[in-house]
Amino acid sequence: MPNRRRVFSLPLGDREAVLVRSRLRPGRYELRVDGVPQSIVSTKDPTTLAYGYVRHIARAIDAAAPAGSRLFTVHLGAGALTLARYVEATRTDSRQLVVESEPALYAAVLAALPLPAQADVRAVFGDARDVADSAEPSDWTDAQFTVVDLWDAAVIRHRVASREFYARVAARSVPGGVVAVNLLDGHPFDYSRRQAATLRSLFAHVAVVLDFDPDDEAGPLGNVLVFASDRPLRVAEDPTLLGAPAPHLFAGDELTAWIGSARIMTDADGTDSPDPDDPRWG
Repeated sequence: MPNRRRVFSLPLGDREAVLVRSRLRPGRYELRVDGVPQSIVSTKDPTTLAYGYVRHIARAIDAAAPAGSRLFTVHLGAGALTLARYVEATRTDSRQLVVESEPALYAAVLAALPLPAQADVRAVFGDARDVADSAEPSDWTDAQFTVVDLWDAAVIRHRVASREFYARVAARSVPGGVVAVNLLDGHPFDYSRRQAATLRSLFAHVAVVLDFDPDDEAGPLGNVLVFASDRPLRVAEDPTLLGAPAPHLFAGDELTAWIGSARIMTDADGTDSPDPDDPRWG
C-alpha cells in the first residue's frame, strides 16, 4: 500500500478488516473489509467527507434541523463512524446511537481513532435486523435521522432491505423523521427500483439520489441513496442542498416513472444487492 501505513489488521471470522493511514493526507484514514473500502475519516476535520454519497447524506442531515441544533441520529452500521463524527462536529451534544454487528471492529476503530470526549454516542451490538425486531426496551426510539448502511463487505443482505425491516425502522422514527438508505446498484437498477418501491409503500415521500449516469448501460456499480420520510424531503424540494456537482435526483412523478413496475421487496421474495464480483459489472 504505497503512500499508506497500516494501523491495524483485525480478523473477523473468515474476513479481515484493515485500517490504513494516508501518508499524503495527514489525519486521513481508510477502513477496508475484505479489501472493500467502507469508510474514510479525517481526524483533522470530521466535516471533510471523501465519498460523494456520504456528502449527500451529510447535506440531508444538515437540512433535517436548524444548523447547530441537536438531532438524535441512529446509524445502522458503524464503519469508522464517519457520519457520527460529522454530526458531533456540526451538532455538538447531539445524542447518537450506533447499531453494529462487529464489537471487536468497533472497539478497534475507537482505540485507533477515538471520538471526542464529550460525544454522546452509544453502541448496541448485534445484527441490525435482530435489534430492530426485538421487543425489549431500547434506546432506539424516536430517531430523527436514521442512516441505513448495512453492508456485508460488498453486499447488502435482503433481511435488512425488506418491507418488514423498513417497517421496524419507520416505527422507531419520530413523525417527520428521515431515513437514508445506502445501496449498491447499476443499470438497469432492478434492485434499487424495488428498494424505492418498498420504501414508498411505507413513507409518503421518497427520493433517489445517485452520482453516476443512470442511462449508462455499460456503467459500473455505484452508490444509490434512497431518502424517505412521512413529510416532504427538503433535499427533494431543493436539490441544490445536495451541493455541486448536482447529482441525479428522482422524486414525485419522475420517481414513479423510474420505479415503473418494480415489486415491493419482502422477507419472502427479497434479494441481496448485486455482487460487484459478478462479471457482468466489469
